[in-house]
Amino acid sequence: MDSIVVTGNGPLKGSIPIAGAKNACLALMPATLLSEEPLTLTNAPRLSDIKTMSSLLQSLGGEAMPMADGKVLALSSHDLTSTRADYEIVRKMRASNLVLGPLLAREGHAEVSLPGGCAIGARPMDLHVHGLEALGAEIELRDGYLHAKAPGGLKGAEIRLSFASVGATENIVMAATLAKGTTVLNNAAREPEIVDLVKCLRAMGAQIEGEGTDRIEIQGVDRLHGATHQVVADRIELGTYMLAPAIAGGEVECLGGSLDLLGAFVEKLDEAGVDVEATENGVKVRRRGDRIQAVDVKTEVFPGFPTDLQAQMMALLCTAEGTSVLEETIFENRFMHAPELGRMGANIEVHGGVATVHGVERLKGAPVMATDLRASVSLILAGLAAEGETVLNRVYHLDRGYERLEEKLQACGAKVERVSGQ
Repeated sequence: MDSIVVTGNGPLKGSIPIAGAKNACLALMPATLLSEEPLTLTNAPRLSDIKTMSSLLQSLGGEAMPMADGKVLALSSHDLTSTRADYEIVRKMRASNLVLGPLLAREGHAEVSLPGGCAIGARPMDLHVHGLEALGAEIELRDGYLHAKAPGGLKGAEIRLSFASVGATENIVMAATLAKGTTVLNNAAREPEIVDLVKCLRAMGAQIEGEGTDRIEIQGVDRLHGATHQVVADRIELGTYMLAPAIAGGEVECLGGSLDLLGAFVEKLDEAGVDVEATENGVKVRRRGDRIQAVDVKTEVFPGFPTDLQAQMMALLCTAEGTSVLEETIFENRFMHAPELGRMGANIEVHGGVATVHGVERLKGAPVMATDLRASVSLILAGLAAEGETVLNRVYHLDRGYERLEEKLQACGAKVERVSGQ
Protein backbone atom coordinates (compact mmCIF):
# COMPACT_ATOMS: atom_id res chain seq x y z
CA MET A 1 0.00 0.00 0.00
CA ASP A 2 1.32 3.46 -0.95
CA SER A 3 2.37 6.07 1.57
CA ILE A 4 3.28 9.75 1.27
CA VAL A 5 6.41 11.17 2.87
CA VAL A 6 6.44 14.90 3.72
CA THR A 7 9.54 16.72 4.95
CA GLY A 8 9.31 20.29 6.23
CA ASN A 9 11.18 22.35 3.68
CA GLY A 10 10.50 26.02 4.39
CA PRO A 11 8.22 28.53 2.65
CA LEU A 12 6.34 27.71 -0.54
CA LYS A 13 6.44 29.76 -3.74
CA GLY A 14 4.58 29.21 -6.98
CA SER A 15 1.15 28.42 -8.41
CA ILE A 16 -1.26 25.50 -8.13
CA PRO A 17 -4.02 24.75 -10.67
CA ILE A 18 -7.39 23.98 -9.07
CA ALA A 19 -9.25 21.02 -10.54
CA GLY A 20 -12.96 20.64 -11.23
CA ALA A 21 -15.05 19.96 -8.14
CA LYS A 22 -15.27 16.31 -7.10
CA ASN A 23 -18.56 16.81 -5.25
CA ALA A 24 -20.08 18.69 -8.19
CA CYS A 25 -18.96 16.11 -10.74
CA LEU A 26 -20.33 13.22 -8.67
CA ALA A 27 -23.78 14.83 -8.80
CA LEU A 28 -23.52 15.79 -12.46
CA MET A 29 -22.64 12.29 -13.64
CA PRO A 30 -25.94 10.65 -12.52
CA ALA A 31 -27.81 13.40 -14.38
CA THR A 32 -27.04 11.44 -17.56
CA LEU A 33 -29.60 8.86 -16.37
CA LEU A 34 -32.35 11.45 -16.93
CA SER A 35 -31.88 11.49 -20.71
CA GLU A 36 -31.31 9.12 -23.60
CA GLU A 37 -29.00 11.68 -25.21
CA PRO A 38 -25.28 12.16 -24.40
CA LEU A 39 -24.00 14.39 -21.60
CA THR A 40 -20.44 15.71 -21.85
CA LEU A 41 -18.66 17.10 -18.79
CA THR A 42 -15.51 19.19 -19.20
CA ASN A 43 -13.02 20.15 -16.45
CA ALA A 44 -13.76 16.84 -14.72
CA PRO A 45 -11.29 15.87 -11.96
CA ARG A 46 -9.24 12.69 -12.40
CA LEU A 47 -9.99 10.90 -9.14
CA SER A 48 -10.79 7.41 -7.88
CA ASP A 49 -14.30 8.54 -6.85
CA ILE A 50 -14.99 9.59 -10.46
CA LYS A 51 -13.90 6.12 -11.61
CA THR A 52 -16.22 4.56 -9.05
CA MET A 53 -19.20 6.57 -10.30
CA SER A 54 -18.25 5.66 -13.88
CA SER A 55 -18.28 1.98 -12.90
CA LEU A 56 -21.69 2.39 -11.29
CA LEU A 57 -23.18 4.03 -14.40
CA GLN A 58 -21.66 1.32 -16.59
CA SER A 59 -23.19 -1.37 -14.36
CA LEU A 60 -26.60 0.14 -15.16
CA GLY A 61 -25.91 -0.10 -18.90
CA GLY A 62 -24.70 3.46 -19.33
CA GLU A 63 -21.49 4.67 -20.90
CA ALA A 64 -18.88 6.71 -19.05
CA MET A 65 -15.66 7.25 -20.92
CA PRO A 66 -12.82 9.71 -20.19
CA MET A 67 -11.61 11.59 -23.27
CA ALA A 68 -8.65 13.82 -24.16
CA ASP A 69 -6.45 14.13 -21.05
CA GLY A 70 -9.11 12.64 -18.79
CA LYS A 71 -10.68 16.01 -18.00
CA VAL A 72 -13.56 15.37 -20.41
CA LEU A 73 -16.17 12.74 -19.54
CA ALA A 74 -18.46 11.42 -22.26
CA LEU A 75 -21.61 10.02 -20.65
CA SER A 76 -24.60 8.30 -22.20
CA SER A 77 -27.57 6.34 -20.90
CA HIS A 78 -29.49 5.69 -24.11
CA ASP A 79 -30.03 1.99 -23.38
CA LEU A 80 -30.14 1.17 -19.67
CA THR A 81 -30.04 -2.55 -18.85
CA SER A 82 -30.45 -2.40 -15.05
CA THR A 83 -31.88 -0.23 -12.30
CA ARG A 84 -30.00 -1.97 -9.47
CA ALA A 85 -27.06 -0.12 -7.90
CA ASP A 86 -25.13 -2.99 -6.41
CA TYR A 87 -23.56 -3.01 -2.96
CA GLU A 88 -20.11 -3.95 -4.26
CA ILE A 89 -19.87 -0.58 -6.02
CA VAL A 90 -22.05 1.62 -3.81
CA ARG A 91 -20.22 0.67 -0.60
CA LYS A 92 -17.11 2.45 -1.87
CA MET A 93 -18.65 5.90 -2.07
CA ARG A 94 -21.45 7.85 -0.43
CA ALA A 95 -22.39 9.78 -3.58
CA SER A 96 -23.54 6.55 -5.26
CA ASN A 97 -26.97 7.20 -3.74
CA LEU A 98 -27.44 10.01 -6.28
CA VAL A 99 -28.59 7.51 -8.91
CA LEU A 100 -31.78 6.88 -6.92
CA GLY A 101 -33.70 10.00 -7.94
CA PRO A 102 -32.78 9.90 -11.65
CA LEU A 103 -33.55 6.18 -11.99
CA LEU A 104 -36.95 6.63 -10.32
CA ALA A 105 -37.78 9.59 -12.55
CA ARG A 106 -36.83 7.89 -15.80
CA GLU A 107 -37.57 4.20 -15.22
CA GLY A 108 -40.17 4.32 -12.45
CA HIS A 109 -38.25 1.93 -10.21
CA ALA A 110 -34.81 1.40 -8.68
CA GLU A 111 -32.92 -0.73 -6.18
CA VAL A 112 -30.04 1.12 -4.55
CA SER A 113 -27.77 -0.27 -1.87
CA LEU A 114 -27.23 1.80 1.25
CA PRO A 115 -24.03 3.75 0.59
CA GLY A 116 -20.54 3.75 2.04
CA GLY A 117 -17.64 6.22 1.93
CA CYS A 118 -15.67 7.96 4.67
CA ALA A 119 -16.37 6.89 8.26
CA ILE A 120 -17.37 10.36 9.46
CA GLY A 121 -20.85 9.72 10.72
CA ALA A 122 -24.08 7.96 9.89
CA ARG A 123 -25.30 10.43 7.22
CA PRO A 124 -28.66 8.63 6.89
CA MET A 125 -30.81 8.45 3.75
CA ASP A 126 -34.04 9.52 5.46
CA LEU A 127 -34.14 12.99 3.89
CA HIS A 128 -33.69 11.51 0.41
CA VAL A 129 -36.41 8.96 1.07
CA HIS A 130 -38.93 11.42 2.53
CA GLY A 131 -38.43 13.83 -0.35
CA LEU A 132 -38.88 11.18 -3.02
CA GLU A 133 -41.90 9.76 -1.20
CA ALA A 134 -43.47 13.23 -1.29
CA LEU A 135 -43.10 13.03 -5.08
CA GLY A 136 -45.11 9.80 -5.10
CA ALA A 137 -42.43 7.14 -4.74
CA GLU A 138 -42.97 4.04 -2.63
CA ILE A 139 -39.72 3.08 -0.89
CA GLU A 140 -38.88 0.30 1.54
CA LEU A 141 -35.62 -0.97 2.98
CA ARG A 142 -34.97 -4.69 2.49
CA ASP A 143 -31.70 -6.60 2.78
CA GLY A 144 -29.62 -3.44 2.80
CA TYR A 145 -31.23 -2.02 -0.35
CA LEU A 146 -33.71 0.78 -0.90
CA HIS A 147 -36.41 -0.73 -3.11
CA ALA A 148 -38.17 2.20 -4.78
CA LYS A 149 -40.99 2.39 -7.28
CA ALA A 150 -43.33 5.03 -8.66
CA PRO A 151 -46.12 3.08 -10.34
CA GLY A 152 -48.06 6.18 -11.27
CA GLY A 153 -44.99 8.23 -12.09
CA LEU A 154 -43.58 11.02 -9.97
CA LYS A 155 -45.75 14.06 -9.29
CA GLY A 156 -44.75 17.55 -8.19
CA ALA A 157 -45.11 18.43 -4.53
CA GLU A 158 -44.17 20.97 -1.89
CA ILE A 159 -41.28 19.58 0.18
CA ARG A 160 -39.42 20.97 3.16
CA LEU A 161 -36.12 19.46 4.27
CA SER A 162 -35.58 19.33 8.03
CA PHE A 163 -31.87 19.86 7.31
CA ALA A 164 -30.35 21.55 4.25
CA SER A 165 -28.76 18.33 2.96
CA VAL A 166 -26.73 18.66 -0.22
CA GLY A 167 -27.27 15.06 -1.31
CA ALA A 168 -31.00 15.09 -0.61
CA THR A 169 -31.37 18.39 -2.49
CA GLU A 170 -29.53 16.93 -5.50
CA ASN A 171 -31.56 13.71 -5.53
CA ILE A 172 -34.90 15.50 -5.20
CA VAL A 173 -34.12 18.18 -7.79
CA MET A 174 -33.01 15.60 -10.36
CA ALA A 175 -36.09 13.46 -9.77
CA ALA A 176 -38.42 16.47 -9.98
CA THR A 177 -37.16 17.49 -13.42
CA LEU A 178 -39.23 14.66 -14.97
CA ALA A 179 -42.12 14.70 -12.47
CA LYS A 180 -45.57 15.85 -13.55
CA GLY A 181 -46.32 19.37 -12.33
CA THR A 182 -44.41 21.73 -10.08
CA THR A 183 -42.14 20.86 -7.19
CA VAL A 184 -41.12 23.42 -4.57
CA LEU A 185 -38.20 22.41 -2.36
CA ASN A 186 -37.87 24.50 0.80
CA ASN A 187 -34.79 24.66 3.03
CA ALA A 188 -32.79 23.45 0.04
CA ALA A 189 -29.00 23.35 0.22
CA ARG A 190 -27.36 26.45 -1.30
CA GLU A 191 -23.86 25.10 -2.04
CA PRO A 192 -22.07 26.00 -5.30
CA GLU A 193 -22.32 22.32 -6.27
CA ILE A 194 -26.13 22.65 -6.25
CA VAL A 195 -25.92 25.74 -8.46
CA ASP A 196 -23.61 23.88 -10.85
CA LEU A 197 -25.98 20.90 -11.06
CA VAL A 198 -28.94 23.16 -11.84
CA LYS A 199 -26.96 24.92 -14.58
CA CYS A 200 -26.30 21.55 -16.17
CA LEU A 201 -29.91 20.38 -15.82
CA ARG A 202 -31.12 23.64 -17.32
CA ALA A 203 -28.78 23.11 -20.27
CA MET A 204 -30.45 19.70 -20.67
CA GLY A 205 -33.87 21.37 -20.88
CA ALA A 206 -35.00 21.34 -17.25
CA GLN A 207 -37.09 24.25 -15.93
CA ILE A 208 -35.65 25.23 -12.56
CA GLU A 209 -35.47 28.49 -10.62
CA GLY A 210 -34.01 29.52 -7.27
CA GLU A 211 -30.69 27.66 -7.16
CA GLY A 212 -28.35 29.26 -4.66
CA THR A 213 -31.30 30.12 -2.39
CA ASP A 214 -33.15 27.97 0.13
CA ARG A 215 -36.20 27.69 -2.16
CA ILE A 216 -35.89 25.85 -5.47
CA GLU A 217 -38.83 25.52 -7.84
CA ILE A 218 -38.85 22.81 -10.53
CA GLN A 219 -41.43 22.61 -13.30
CA GLY A 220 -41.41 19.04 -14.59
CA VAL A 221 -40.87 18.41 -18.31
CA ASP A 222 -41.56 15.33 -20.46
CA ARG A 223 -37.96 14.73 -21.43
CA LEU A 224 -34.43 16.11 -21.16
CA HIS A 225 -31.89 16.28 -23.97
CA GLY A 226 -28.12 16.11 -24.14
CA ALA A 227 -25.73 18.92 -23.22
CA THR A 228 -22.12 19.91 -22.62
CA HIS A 229 -21.27 21.39 -19.23
CA GLN A 230 -18.08 22.62 -17.53
CA VAL A 231 -17.63 21.44 -13.95
CA VAL A 232 -17.17 24.28 -11.44
CA ALA A 233 -13.81 24.68 -9.67
CA ASP A 234 -13.37 22.60 -6.51
CA ARG A 235 -13.80 24.97 -3.57
CA ILE A 236 -12.50 22.36 -1.09
CA GLU A 237 -9.33 21.75 -3.07
CA LEU A 238 -9.01 25.53 -3.38
CA GLY A 239 -9.33 26.02 0.38
CA THR A 240 -6.89 23.20 1.05
CA TYR A 241 -4.14 24.67 -1.10
CA MET A 242 -4.83 28.17 0.23
CA LEU A 243 -3.86 26.79 3.63
CA ALA A 244 -0.51 25.46 2.40
CA PRO A 245 1.34 28.83 2.43
CA ALA A 246 -0.58 29.82 5.58
CA ILE A 247 0.96 26.81 7.31
CA ALA A 248 4.41 26.64 5.69
CA GLY A 249 4.91 30.33 4.88
CA GLY A 250 5.58 31.85 1.47
CA GLU A 251 3.13 32.83 -1.25
CA VAL A 252 1.01 30.64 -3.54
CA GLU A 253 -1.43 31.53 -6.32
CA CYS A 254 -4.32 29.09 -6.78
CA LEU A 255 -5.16 29.19 -10.48
CA GLY A 256 -8.84 29.03 -11.42
CA GLY A 257 -10.02 29.67 -7.87
CA SER A 258 -12.69 32.20 -6.91
CA LEU A 259 -13.25 33.90 -3.55
CA ASP A 260 -17.02 33.71 -4.15
CA LEU A 261 -16.82 29.99 -3.35
CA LEU A 262 -15.33 30.42 0.14
CA GLY A 263 -16.59 33.58 1.85
CA ALA A 264 -16.74 32.35 5.47
CA PHE A 265 -13.45 30.47 5.12
CA VAL A 266 -11.66 33.53 3.75
CA GLU A 267 -12.97 35.62 6.66
CA LYS A 268 -11.42 33.18 9.14
CA LEU A 269 -8.10 33.22 7.28
CA ASP A 270 -8.01 37.00 7.49
CA GLU A 271 -8.82 36.83 11.21
CA ALA A 272 -5.95 34.36 11.67
CA GLY A 273 -3.46 36.61 9.91
CA VAL A 274 -3.49 35.39 6.31
CA ASP A 275 -3.70 37.76 3.33
CA VAL A 276 -5.98 36.58 0.52
CA GLU A 277 -6.12 38.47 -2.77
CA ALA A 278 -8.17 37.90 -5.91
CA THR A 279 -6.00 37.96 -9.03
CA GLU A 280 -6.66 37.87 -12.76
CA ASN A 281 -5.98 34.13 -12.77
CA GLY A 282 -7.28 33.04 -9.38
CA VAL A 283 -6.44 33.64 -5.72
CA LYS A 284 -3.09 34.58 -4.12
CA VAL A 285 -2.38 33.70 -0.49
CA ARG A 286 0.40 34.70 1.94
CA ARG A 287 0.82 34.64 5.71
CA ARG A 288 1.22 38.12 7.22
CA GLY A 289 3.49 37.30 10.16
CA ASP A 290 5.72 34.55 11.45
CA ARG A 291 2.90 32.89 13.35
CA ILE A 292 -0.85 32.42 12.88
CA GLN A 293 -3.30 33.86 15.44
CA ALA A 294 -5.82 31.56 17.13
CA VAL A 295 -9.42 31.76 15.86
CA ASP A 296 -12.67 29.97 16.69
CA VAL A 297 -14.42 28.02 13.93
CA LYS A 298 -17.93 26.58 13.68
CA THR A 299 -18.84 24.46 10.67
CA GLU A 300 -22.16 25.28 9.03
CA VAL A 301 -24.03 24.64 5.82
CA PHE A 302 -23.18 26.97 2.94
CA PRO A 303 -22.47 29.89 3.04
CA GLY A 304 -20.97 29.07 6.45
CA PHE A 305 -17.57 27.51 7.14
CA PRO A 306 -17.37 24.19 5.21
CA THR A 307 -17.15 20.98 7.21
CA ASP A 308 -14.85 19.65 4.48
CA LEU A 309 -12.23 22.26 5.46
CA GLN A 310 -12.43 21.74 9.20
CA ALA A 311 -9.61 19.17 9.41
CA GLN A 312 -7.29 21.32 7.28
CA MET A 313 -8.09 24.40 9.38
CA MET A 314 -7.28 22.43 12.53
CA ALA A 315 -3.84 21.64 11.08
CA LEU A 316 -3.25 25.37 10.60
CA LEU A 317 -4.35 26.23 14.15
CA CYS A 318 -2.08 23.62 15.74
CA THR A 319 0.80 26.13 15.63
CA ALA A 320 -1.27 29.28 16.19
CA GLU A 321 -0.53 31.72 18.95
CA GLY A 322 -3.25 31.12 21.54
CA THR A 323 -6.14 28.68 21.88
CA SER A 324 -8.71 27.93 19.16
CA VAL A 325 -12.07 26.20 19.50
CA LEU A 326 -13.49 24.24 16.55
CA GLU A 327 -17.13 23.16 16.69
CA GLU A 328 -18.33 20.53 14.21
CA THR A 329 -22.09 20.77 13.61
CA ILE A 330 -22.51 18.85 10.34
CA PHE A 331 -21.07 15.36 10.93
CA GLU A 332 -20.45 13.48 14.14
CA ASN A 333 -17.17 11.60 14.53
CA ARG A 334 -15.24 14.05 12.35
CA PHE A 335 -12.31 14.72 14.67
CA MET A 336 -10.50 11.44 14.01
CA HIS A 337 -7.52 13.38 12.68
CA ALA A 338 -6.98 15.02 16.08
CA PRO A 339 -5.14 12.04 17.66
CA GLU A 340 -2.95 11.78 14.56
CA LEU A 341 -2.05 15.48 14.80
CA GLY A 342 -1.32 14.76 18.46
CA ARG A 343 1.32 12.27 17.33
CA MET A 344 3.03 15.24 15.66
CA GLY A 345 3.06 17.24 18.88
CA ALA A 346 -0.26 19.08 18.60
CA ASN A 347 -2.15 19.85 21.82
CA ILE A 348 -5.81 19.07 21.11
CA GLU A 349 -8.68 18.20 23.44
CA VAL A 350 -11.86 16.72 21.96
CA HIS A 351 -15.19 16.63 23.79
CA GLY A 352 -18.07 15.50 21.59
CA GLY A 353 -18.44 17.91 18.70
CA VAL A 354 -15.96 20.46 20.06
CA ALA A 355 -12.17 20.41 19.72
CA THR A 356 -9.96 22.82 21.66
CA VAL A 357 -6.57 23.43 20.05
CA HIS A 358 -3.81 24.91 22.18
CA GLY A 359 -1.24 26.26 19.76
CA VAL A 360 2.35 25.00 19.99
CA GLU A 361 5.42 26.63 18.47
CA ARG A 362 6.28 23.73 16.19
CA LEU A 363 5.07 20.30 15.11
CA LYS A 364 7.37 17.33 14.65
CA GLY A 365 7.20 14.74 11.89
CA ALA A 366 5.81 11.31 12.77
CA PRO A 367 4.21 8.26 11.17
CA VAL A 368 0.46 8.99 10.89
CA MET A 369 -2.61 7.30 9.42
CA ALA A 370 -5.37 8.75 7.25
CA THR A 371 -8.84 8.10 8.63
CA ASP A 372 -10.85 9.84 5.91
CA LEU A 373 -10.37 12.03 2.84
CA ARG A 374 -10.04 15.46 4.46
CA ALA A 375 -8.18 14.13 7.49
CA SER A 376 -5.54 12.71 5.18
CA VAL A 377 -4.74 16.03 3.54
CA SER A 378 -4.75 17.84 6.89
CA LEU A 379 -1.85 15.63 7.97
CA ILE A 380 0.07 16.43 4.80
CA LEU A 381 -0.45 20.16 5.42
CA ALA A 382 0.78 19.75 8.98
CA GLY A 383 3.84 17.93 7.66
CA LEU A 384 4.77 20.88 5.44
CA ALA A 385 5.78 22.92 8.50
CA ALA A 386 6.83 20.12 10.86
CA GLU A 387 10.40 19.35 11.85
CA GLY A 388 11.63 16.19 10.18
CA GLU A 389 9.69 13.57 8.25
CA THR A 390 5.98 12.80 8.31
CA VAL A 391 4.86 9.50 6.78
CA LEU A 392 1.17 9.24 5.88
CA ASN A 393 -0.30 5.76 5.49
CA ARG A 394 -3.65 4.66 3.98
CA VAL A 395 -3.42 7.27 1.23
CA TYR A 396 -6.24 5.66 -0.76
CA HIS A 397 -8.47 8.07 1.15
CA LEU A 398 -6.49 10.97 -0.30
CA ASP A 399 -6.77 9.69 -3.87
CA ARG A 400 -10.56 9.91 -3.65
CA GLY A 401 -10.44 13.71 -3.63
CA TYR A 402 -7.06 15.15 -4.70
CA GLU A 403 -5.46 14.62 -8.08
CA ARG A 404 -1.68 14.90 -8.52
CA LEU A 405 -1.28 16.37 -5.01
CA GLU A 406 2.42 15.58 -4.81
CA GLU A 407 3.16 17.25 -8.16
CA LYS A 408 1.17 20.36 -7.28
CA LEU A 409 2.95 20.86 -3.96
CA GLN A 410 6.37 19.95 -5.40
CA ALA A 411 5.93 22.71 -8.00
CA CYS A 412 5.84 25.20 -5.10
CA GLY A 413 8.99 23.83 -3.46
CA ALA A 414 7.42 21.36 -1.03
CA LYS A 415 9.24 18.12 -0.32
CA VAL A 416 6.45 15.59 -0.83
CA GLU A 417 6.96 12.11 -2.24
CA ARG A 418 4.75 9.09 -2.84
CA VAL A 419 6.34 5.80 -1.90
CA SER A 420 4.93 2.59 -3.40
CA GLY A 421 4.08 -0.21 -1.01
CA GLN A 422 5.74 -3.58 -1.19
